[in-house]
Amino acid sequence: MTDAMEIGFIGAGQMAEAVIRGLLKANFCPSDRILASDIREERLDELRVQYGITVTPKNPEVVRRCETLILAVKPQDIPVLLSELRPFVQTEHLVISIAAGVPVAYIEGKLTHGVRVIRVMPNTPCLLQMGCSALAAGRYATKDDMMKAKTIFHAVGEVVEVKERLMDAVTGLSGNGPAYVFLFVEALIDAGVRMGLSRLDAKKLVLGTLRGASKMLEVTGSHPAQLREQVTSPGGTAMAALAEMEKGAFRYLLFRAVEAGTLRSRQLGQSMT
Repeated sequence: MTDAMEIGFIGAGQMAEAVIRGLLKANFCPSDRILASDIREERLDELRVQYGITVTPKNPEVVRRCETLILAVKPQDIPVLLSELRPFVQTEHLVISIAAGVPVAYIEGKLTHGVRVIRVMPNTPCLLQMGCSALAAGRYATKDDMMKAKTIFHAVGEVVEVKERLMDAVTGLSGNGPAYVFLFVEALIDAGVRMGLSRLDAKKLVLGTLRGASKMLEVTGSHPAQLREQVTSPGGTAMAALAEMEKGAFRYLLFRAVEAGTLRSRQLGQSMT
């Protein structure tokens, strides 16, 4: 492989940028050893100027110059992309896909037999290097391949390894998770305003509470139920509030939300098999 680079991104959207930024911050490799392609040349110019990476409008050039490839395109663009890449991808390539819902077997079936593929489900807080990414190995991926993929995505947050059959559940839980949290925060702020607080003060109080509660869970290592009980005095205000949440089936709604996201992810994957 001539003129080799360390890692190549096919697709240069927000998630690709998040990983690039994380890799540079973690000193994974020099900026001039990262290559990215995209159909939008103005987007490539932005990344080149901001991060000093090498860019190209041609996807096959990324394959030619990089052994580690990250497919960072939309799921609906994967079929056409794989058809374009098939003549160029060889068994020495490691293909890492972050296209939501696209099964490993689909990618393996569209590329040269024996290509090592890893599927990754990151979430949007990766944009702040505070994300969660789940990784699942394909049929031919090695332990070294998984270690490399974990190193790459650890640069943008927490990493877990799961069986691919659980990736739809990961999508329903952590992939969609930020949306659940944003809706929860929005509702709490609105509730504070309804009780007479200004929107600015309500937002400050909710975000501060969220940060503090999250940190308590992380630092203490306690079960969430234990920390909840510490706040919930018998006959107190928290008890009254939680009773209303249980009456409204708050916990059940979360179960259903994660289940719905999981099932939808499964449907999208099945449509590509």
